[in-house]
Amino acid sequence: METADSSSRNPRLHPCFSSDARSQWARVHLPVAPRCNISCNFCDRRFDCSNESRPGLTSILLSPPQAVLYLDDLRKRRSDISVVGIAGPGDPMANPVETLSTLRSVHKHHPDLLLCLATNGLDLAFHVPELARLHLSHLTITINTLNPSTGAHIYAWVKDGERVLRGEDGARLLLERQMAALEALSKTDILVKVNTILIPGVNDGEIGAIAAEVKRCGVEIFNCLPLIPVPGTPFGDIPIPGPEVIASARAVAAKHLPLMDHCLRCRADACGLLNEGYAETSLVALRAAANNKPRRPRPHIAVATREGWLINGHIGAVERLSIYAKDENGISLIERRETPEPGSGQARWEDLARRLDDCRVIVVYGIGPNPRKVLEENGLEVIEAEGLIEDALVPLFQHRPLPGNMARRFVGCGSGCSGSGQGCG
Repeated sequence: METADSSSRNPRLHPCFSSDARSQWARVHLPVAPRCNISCNFCDRRFDCSNESRPGLTSILLSPPQAVLYLDDLRKRRSDISVVGIAGPGDPMANPVETLSTLRSVHKHHPDLLLCLATNGLDLAFHVPELARLHLSHLTITINTLNPSTGAHIYAWVKDGERVLRGEDGARLLLERQMAALEALSKTDILVKVNTILIPGVNDGEIGAIAAEVKRCGVEIFNCLPLIPVPGTPFGDIPIPGPEVIASARAVAAKHLPLMDHCLRCRADACGLLNEGYAETSLVALRAAANNKPRRPRPHIAVATREGWLINGHIGAVERLSIYAKDENGISLIERRETPEPGSGQARWEDLARRLDDCRVIVVYGIGPNPRKVLEENGLEVIEAEGLIEDALVPLFQHRPLPGNMARRFVGCGSGCSGSGQGCG
């Protein structure tokens, strides 16, 4: 019997790259990448129904160690898993630490499995050498247009580090990064597939040109997908393109590249054969892994600050937290770590807790009861204080309480709150 080998890019073992494999080999998506770096006008990741299958959805987020435990459990239950992929629920390369850590651990503990990634390509090129070193065998990149003017209609914004670009500027940057990624990938053994979503009235006349260009860049498989309108999104009222439209577009693309025509738009936590659906056993295993919280050192302290000197940041308003460490040379700032974007309620604070899993304490000027509860349940000591950061860090790293004149207690949103007034969510 043929077996998977993550040093091979054999498409016969990958159900998303081979129609023949879909009835024999299972795939597992590990939902470890919550953040996204672009906003597509057809996407809404804010809600989940286990009966719904589309990219960006997951019932549970896992940390990299939990993801490996989940995979360990699945492989005890079934012997047909050939490939492990990371496809969200955000973009894997907008979460490089989690993504690369997970791939590294999977390859270490399950070296016989293929490794796969699905990305928009914005932050991909820089990581291609490392992905190749990690034995990634298959990669899918979504390219919806070659024209910035078209991209301006598809993407609401594109986030490049601390810059947020809109309109043609954002679409142009995304396209440049995608082309750079394809060039870098062409120098590796990674098998690359391009997905293009056909959006009526937007990019439906560009499918052939996209297929031709990406073939020139070394892509080997093409997948043309019809838009599925999601209610509440800017493209929510665009009708689904009819079968004849899709067939025509695929025929044009097929002149340039072999096609994948059996895509089922997998969830970020998909598991099993492509036609298997969302099994309850997989959800049970996901929950079990999520409830398993491996202990790890938490030597650092996080501080909410606006300018880097004072404790003056409300947890719901700061975009970054200052992370401090202590060694033989003293206390030092080691990172300015991004916080999750507002708007996702409880999930925002669970995501923040995961991002601070190396921190023992978080010091803030103000925090509401809900984020406090979530962070404390995830092992963080939450301290509300005011004053100089340095005056707080010295006693905290010595496991002593803060001076009495630094303590404060946030009593609710109002004139003294630096947040938006919309609550912590």
